[in-house]
Amino acid sequence: MTTDLPVGTTVSGMELEAAPVSGRALVVIVDDRAAHGDDKAATGPLVTELLTEAGFLVDGVVAVSNDEVAVRNALNTAVIGGVDLVVSVGGTGVSPRDVAPDATADVLDREIPGISEALRSSGLAAGALDAGLSRGLVGVSGSTLVVNLAGSRAAIRDGMATLTPLASQVIGELSSLDG
Repeated sequence: MTTDLPVGTTVSGMELEAAPVSGRALVVIVDDRAAHGDDKAATGPLVTELLTEAGFLVDGVVAVSNDEVAVRNALNTAVIGGVDLVVSVGGTGVSPRDVAPDATADVLDREIPGISEALRSSGLAAGALDAGLSRGLVGVSGSTLVVNLAGSRAAIRDGMATLTPLASQVIGELSSLDG
């Protein structure tokens, strides 16, 4: 059922409730072309849509060059900004230009290798070769979950399906420590 009524409106004795919010998220696109305004990859809207469907409020999408300093700065800015989840997309492969995992390693307080392995394994099983070859990391920086995903649409779709229930669990555990 879809409705344009505001939350809290009573309809036939039933009050509409807001969907539960899993947390705040930021998307970082690691791609030289996207960083220079060429939006042909258009992966930002896809990740935003999948995060929104999973109950996240997406603060925005930032595109940065495949440069270690630029990626590290974007991730640190997200962590300092207090988002619960930052998802970087792209720059996780084996080429010398793929530096997202190297920059991410500098930002993380603790890695969560089980999630990284699950993302690679499920992506490869789904036929997303770049997900299977990804060097992407997942871990915690402060109280923010930081995730690297491979950049293909298939890797993003499969990765988000694998990630979102795990992310909600991690964010729940991290937020219980804040209180």
